[in-house]
Amino acid sequence: MGTMQMGPVQLRIMQVLWQKGTATARAITEAIQETEPIAHSTVQTMLRVLEDKQAVGHKPEGRTFVFFPLVPEAGFKQDATRDLLETVFGGSATSLVAHLIDGGGVSKKEIEEIRKLIDRQSKR
Repeated sequence: MGTMQMGPVQLRIMQVLWQKGTATARAITEAIQETEPIAHSTVQTMLRVLEDKQAVGHKPEGRTFVFFPLVPEAGFKQDATRDLLETVFGGSATSLVAHLIDGGGVSKKEIEEIRKLIDRQSKR
């Protein structure tokens, strides 16, 4: 089973829903607008697309729809990570981590946190 494909706006909408649990289209728009500009009509369109993908559902509340995620965040992240690992790094977690560290995309603090995770995992 492949990962559900989502564009950046769709993913941002999902992040809002994962955080809030449920939200109206207006509340989603306002949450996204706290960090970046987005038109309410764009959010409405993307919600319809996400419903077509069965990533989002809705229930009517009065004259408004309340949206909720149908795809769990952890499962989506796991599938997306697995796909990235397989398609870009040939299944090698070592290559992925080396790329992140060598590319300077990981801070010293994050490296220490990664070390702690590895140490904890190796003790299991």
